[in-house]
Amino acid sequence: MSGRDTPGNRTGRATDIVLWICQALLVLVFLAAASAKLAGAEEMVEAFDTIGAGQWLRYLVGVIELTGAVGLLVPRLVGLAALGLATLMVCAITTNLVIDEFSLLAVILLALSATLAWGRRDRTRALLRRPATAG
Repeated sequence: MSGRDTPGNRTGRATDIVLWICQALLVLVFLAAASAKLAGAEEMVEAFDTIGAGQWLRYLVGVIELTGAVGLLVPRLVGLAALGLATLMVCAITTNLVIDEFSLLAVILLALSATLAWGRRDRTRALLRRPATAG
């Protein structure tokens, strides 16, 4: 039992609740965003036309968002999925700045993803340190 898990430790419990809320919000938002991109919603097609990289990027981003959202539902993968989504949001913010647009939503999603990645860093560390087993 770690110091965080001791009975009556409200700080640890409050932190877990905040992380669960971040996680739930991120799952909902990224599932919706991925669905719009992969379904070819008109505003997504137009947004990626504005970027000028081609519609293949819309599909790629949609798949990454979908994979990240599913990863957030797997307890062992939460930290790693959040880290991947934070990286995606850094790329989105950079792209938006290059095309002279600003997305407050991307900044908020970056903050939530980074908070979740930091809060679940022990899970990510454990996942990355897990030795490979021979079949």
